[in-house]
Amino acid sequence: MSDTLTNPVTGGSAEADGSIVLGDNQYGKAEVRLVRVDRDRPRHRVTELSVTSQLRGEFTVAHTKGDNSPVVATDTQKNTIFAFAGEGISSPEEFAIRLSEHFTASFDWVAGGRWGVKEYTWEHIPTSLTRNAADGEHNHAFVKGGTETRTAVVQRDGDEIFVVAGLEDLKVMKSTGSEFHGFPRDRYTTLAETNDRILATSVTARWRYLRTDIDFNAAYDDVRRVLLETFADVHSLALQQTLYEMGRRVLETHAEIGEIKFSMPNLHHFLVDFEPFGLENPNEVFYAADRPYGLIEGEVKRSDVAPEPRAWATVTGFC
Repeated sequence: MSDTLTNPVTGGSAEADGSIVLGDNQYGKAEVRLVRVDRDRPRHRVTELSVTSQLRGEFTVAHTKGDNSPVVATDTQKNTIFAFAGEGISSPEEFAIRLSEHFTASFDWVAGGRWGVKEYTWEHIPTSLTRNAADGEHNHAFVKGGTETRTAVVQRDGDEIFVVAGLEDLKVMKSTGSEFHGFPRDRYTTLAETNDRILATSVTARWRYLRTDIDFNAAYDDVRRVLLETFADVHSLALQQTLYEMGRRVLETHAEIGEIKFSMPNLHHFLVDFEPFGLENPNEVFYAADRPYGLIEGEVKRSDVAPEPRAWATVTGFC
């Protein structure tokens, strides 16, 4: 998109005032919303993204001197995102990697950065009509997809690339097949033990790929499948147990993933007491309590894979 520019700043060392120096820093344009329509065939494809670009490198004088000569304007970053979308989007991960390659190759003082992408799902509207339709779906009319949002975070440090993919707000529920008992009790414990309860959560998961030469779309679709199948299959004695089994099965299925992290609120459903009404409630009517809620978080990892803190440095909300 542009020729490589040489840093106009002379002297790369940090400016100091006594013992005060500039620490780690990054900057960029956040939440650039875009919609791309692929029109190269009768059945259109809609891709909606929110993209955040943040650059890291030698920006000391911008902070200490107000010298903007090394500052790639955030508006430039926004326009680059739009222009790259014009060239096509195959997956959030691939799109973020392309952006990382562009900025580090075009400005020699940009050493790396962070590119975060969220993808919002649009699905073709089902239809029984035949005009502008095929296989029971309309070719260019869409409905907002499932509750979850696909995510990707690409971090670059020189030539090293770290890809953390994931999803958030994947709402799931089991009407049975869940128990919770055997927990310690003290004078503040009022929760009754149960061997049959509703288990509901909103899954946020992030996983780190060990390489980049993979089909990111196929990998994402299959990880999502494994997460849902495992949640449904496991007879749960606690949400912690379900979390671990979901992660274990993902790692068993996908050798290209090093570890997976979860944040899963326990979306409580409490049985309504019908006794004051002189009625029975045979585990059928519940009230949903949105807060407070239990929050279960954990990482499932391979013991023979070295951790990579740089991949997770800005992925917040996980243990």
